[in-house]
Amino acid sequence: MFSNEDYLVDLLLEAGAASQEQVDEGRSRGGSVVEYLLSDTELTERTIAEVLAANAGIEFYDLAEAAIPPDVAGTVPDDIARRYRAVPVADDGVYLTVAVDDPFNFETMDSLPHVIGRELMFVCATQGSIDDFLKQFYGAEEDTSGLDVAGSEVEGDSESDAPIIKLVQNLLAEALKMRASDIHIEPLETSVRIRYRLDGKLVEVANHPKKLLPAIVARIKVMSGSMSIAEKRLPQDGRIQLKAGEKEVDLRVSSVPSNHGESIVMRILDKSALVLGLPELGFFSDDQATFEELIGLPDGIILVTGPTGSGKTTTLYACLNVINRPDRKIITVEDPVEYELPGINQVMVKADIGMTFAAALRAMLRQAPNIIMIGEIRDAETANIAINAALTGHLVLSTLHTNDAPSAVARLADIGIKRFLIASAVRAVLAQRLVRALCPVCKAPAELTEKQIRSLNMDPTRLSEGTIMGPVGCEKCRGGGYRGRKGIFELFQIDDQVRHMINENLTTGQLRRRARELGMRSLREDGIRKIMAGITSAEEVMHVTMSDSD
Repeated sequence: MFSNEDYLVDLLLEAGAASQEQVDEGRSRGGSVVEYLLSDTELTERTIAEVLAANAGIEFYDLAEAAIPPDVAGTVPDDIARRYRAVPVADDGVYLTVAVDDPFNFETMDSLPHVIGRELMFVCATQGSIDDFLKQFYGAEEDTSGLDVAGSEVEGDSESDAPIIKLVQNLLAEALKMRASDIHIEPLETSVRIRYRLDGKLVEVANHPKKLLPAIVARIKVMSGSMSIAEKRLPQDGRIQLKAGEKEVDLRVSSVPSNHGESIVMRILDKSALVLGLPELGFFSDDQATFEELIGLPDGIILVTGPTGSGKTTTLYACLNVINRPDRKIITVEDPVEYELPGINQVMVKADIGMTFAAALRAMLRQAPNIIMIGEIRDAETANIAINAALTGHLVLSTLHTNDAPSAVARLADIGIKRFLIASAVRAVLAQRLVRALCPVCKAPAELTEKQIRSLNMDPTRLSEGTIMGPVGCEKCRGGGYRGRKGIFELFQIDDQVRHMINENLTTGQLRRRARELGMRSLREDGIRKIMAGITSAEEVMHVTMSDSD
């Protein structure tokens, strides 16, 4: 009940709030003396609080009669308020005034300023008024787990929940409803800007008063379970697991200190993406058949290339989903592990303790896997281990940052891999980009302009063979005309002729021309196929691809 009941009893005796006979009677009954005094004598909780306040040198605060503004009450997250039994009652911009019911609980008094990250002034309130406030403002404790544990619901918290909890809850629920891929919480000079990344585009959705930033950041950090509320000077990473209806969602949280406060970005990882097949990613049947044949090979390296945000990791997960069978041992090494895949051993890179890509790979090979997925080939050491694994009977899937597929050869050579090893180990390179897909509800037939036809190098006589559509805008796509994204692909297969060219140290341009002669479609050409199929628009393809002049 109180951190030091014997000391409190002495204070009550000294103040004349209880007699020695009453105290002796309470002790003879066993149990809590203070509870006996409250139930069987005229002692009240208010008297106890006033005695504690006087001896602690702080003021008594009548919390039951106070009207606390929601923006003040919301400065302390519910988890912290409940743990420390601390209620924020006033904020003058310098000091946050907090009511506690046990000012001689030194753990609370010492820790709370660091946990909240503010200069605090303490006042003393009754235990009952603290209980009432926690219940009224934060809701019943079993109902406020909301978003901070796996399997919790995004919707359905009671109306009495804290404003900050509701604000964050609504922020997440709306992002999931709008199918956002990222949530950006950005402190500006006088406000907090909220933006969602929708189909690859950042869209501003809200602005909040700057004074809410500490509470919003603290709430998100508490939900992550691993981020420090007190640490505001260093970047931190965390993870939140949610359940929205029947859908399980992970949020990868990143906090970075900026000149106006901590900036938070939450990457939404929808676990339903794990069941995506290659057609859902945007593969047409011919490319799908070829690529499935490649990922079914017993050994060699298959690379997926493209810039950041082009969907490379999603494609690798879809590949693993296709080839994951009980008779195959699959191990991945990732930084970080984005999705947990059933039946697959996943290793997360932790460079600070020496678990680098290379170190993890060396350990993985001792586990006798059939298939290895490497999140990204970043350096010569990782590349060499991957090459050796591919040459000794393992299928290796990984990503690389290059603009097109043939450039992967030059990139591997640049980081120190000998060309004869590249020629021997690499089986194929898939370059990809993401284009926004036209909204299936409102898209309408459209005609290409002469400039678009010329820029895309399309044959005007063949336009009638396709179903060219354009964006319109409706409620489903929030008036933008696009909903979701699809991939466009460039599949570069390494056959004997190309291997010979790699060994001969031919340029990327020569490799590209040879690959085109062997039937490789460029990114732009695959994009044109998706324009002709009414999947995306000419503007999208022109935006994400370069011309094929070489």
